[in-house]
Amino acid sequence: MTDSPAIDRSLLIEGLGKGLRVIESFSDEHPRMTATEVGARAGLTRTAARRYLVSLVHYGYAATDGKLYWLLPSVLRLGQGYLDSALLPRLAQPLLQQVSLQTGETANFSVLHGHEIVYLARSNSPRILSIGFQVGARMPAHVVSPGCVILSTWTPEAFEAWMAAHQFGKFTPHTVTEPEHFRADVARARELGHWVVQQYINPGLGGLAVPVLDRKGLCVGALSTTFQVQAYPREGYLTALLPSLLEAAQAIRMVT
Repeated sequence: MTDSPAIDRSLLIEGLGKGLRVIESFSDEHPRMTATEVGARAGLTRTAARRYLVSLVHYGYAATDGKLYWLLPSVLRLGQGYLDSALLPRLAQPLLQQVSLQTGETANFSVLHGHEIVYLARSNSPRILSIGFQVGARMPAHVVSPGCVILSTWTPEAFEAWMAAHQFGKFTPHTVTEPEHFRADVARARELGHWVVQQYINPGLGGLAVPVLDRKGLCVGALSTTFQVQAYPREGYLTALLPSLLEAAQAIRMVT
């Protein structure tokens, strides 16, 4: 976890921040909304939200039928700039491909952003049917293995502050929703240097992750694989998948 430098608030363009909040207000649960609904989710008045929405329509980032508004695929260009310029996803990509070839499973590189894991790079399984999270996917940190391993590298103070603000949603009967249980999992992940979750978000699917450290020992993300639980009885994923992940994480550390 790194701290950002202090910002001179007199230099901020508040309108840009509000416009970004409007874009972020859309989600799987709210793909199409009225100006009133967007305003409520973005913390704006209906009038202000409508002005931002009309602007997004004008510049080709949204569409409307006169009442409802929705985002267009062109909004993905805003995130593509990061993926094109960020070094770590590009460094990780060939190593993810190596992991996939060695294990036969989907491999991912992800980071923790706030309270969500964001997947930045992926290599598909050699199998016809590939499972796992696509690039750009965001998942609550407590339901995927990268969440535990990244948080396991944080200071106790930073971790407890994060815990106090996190919402432990339940997705399957196996999802860990008790803070003390999750706290114990993170502590165990710190001891092991890896972590596995099974059926926390999707029945039948599991995930194994290791933290990615730079040469200074700071965590810069996580490498993980997604697999079908029934394919690895008796913790067989540890011998089949973990060595490749650790090797790839070490390779990234050598060049960052």
